[in-house]
Amino acid sequence: MRLTFCGVRGSRPSPGAAFVRYGGHTSCLAVQADDAPVRLLLDGGCGLIAATDLLDGPFDGTVLLGHLHWDHTHGLPFFGGGTCQGARVRVLLPEQGVPARELLERCFSPPHFPVTPSELGPGWSVAGIDEGRHTIEGFDVLAREIPHPGGRAMGYRIERGLASVAYLTDHSPTSAGAGPDGLGARHEAALALAAGADVLVHDAQHVAAEFPEQEYLGHACVEYAVALGREAGVGRVVLTHHAPTRTDDELDAIAGSVRGCGLPVVVAAQGLVIELPER
Repeated sequence: MRLTFCGVRGSRPSPGAAFVRYGGHTSCLAVQADDAPVRLLLDGGCGLIAATDLLDGPFDGTVLLGHLHWDHTHGLPFFGGGTCQGARVRVLLPEQGVPARELLERCFSPPHFPVTPSELGPGWSVAGIDEGRHTIEGFDVLAREIPHPGGRAMGYRIERGLASVAYLTDHSPTSAGAGPDGLGARHEAALALAAGADVLVHDAQHVAAEFPEQEYLGHACVEYAVALGREAGVGRVVLTHHAPTRTDDELDAIAGSVRGCGLPVVVAAQGLVIELPER
C-alpha cells in the first residue's frame, strides 16, 4: 500500500515563500494498492488538485471525506482528474440525517459558487457513510465518529492485506475529556482506529504551549498525537493538518522536538510517499 500526501495544511491554504518545503495545500491523502491506479483519496481539500498529478487519465474511484469544512472540500470542483471525460468520482461523506448531495451543495452552489456538485460531470455521485466496516475500492475501511465541532466528523482506518493506516484529521480529543495530561482523552474511537496500525496520520495543528488559547478551534496538538500513537502501539506517527501560519522553519523545529520520543514521528510534507508492505 502506498500513501502519498497531496495536502497537509489545515484551516486554509498557505501560499508564500515561508511554506514551500512542507507545502500549502489543504488536506488530501492518496491511497494506492501496490502499483495499481489511485482509486481512494482521503479528503478533498485543495491537495486534491495536486492528486491529479498521480493519475494517468480520468479518476475512477472514491473521495472519502472526514467532514465537510471548507479545507476538506474546496478542492472538489477543481479536481482535474474528476472533471474530465470518462471520470467516475464517488464522494462519501459522514451521514448526518440529511441527503448527502444536499449537504455537499451547501459547500458549493450559487450564489457562493457558480456550479453545484451535479454539474461537475455525469460520473459524479454522492452518498453518506456511517460508522462501521466497509469495503471501498478494494480496501477494508473502518469508520468511527471522532469529536470535532461543526458537524459530524469521521476518522478512518484503511487496511489491505497486513498493511494498515489510521487517518484522524480534525480531531478534538478534549471534547471527550481532558485525558491524563490535559491535552485530550485517549478515547475509545481513537484507540480503535489507531490500535497497532502501521501508520497513524493525525491532526497536529497545535503545540502544547499554545493549546490553551487555541483549544476552542477543535483540533489536537503534536504531543497528543505522539501520546496516542505510543498508547495504541502504532508503527509510526505522521503529523499533518499543520496550522496555516506554521512556517517551514517552525515545522523543522517540531520535527526536532519529537526525535527520541520512543517511536518514529514524521512531520508530513506535501509529496511525502510512504510504502507499506501488504504481506
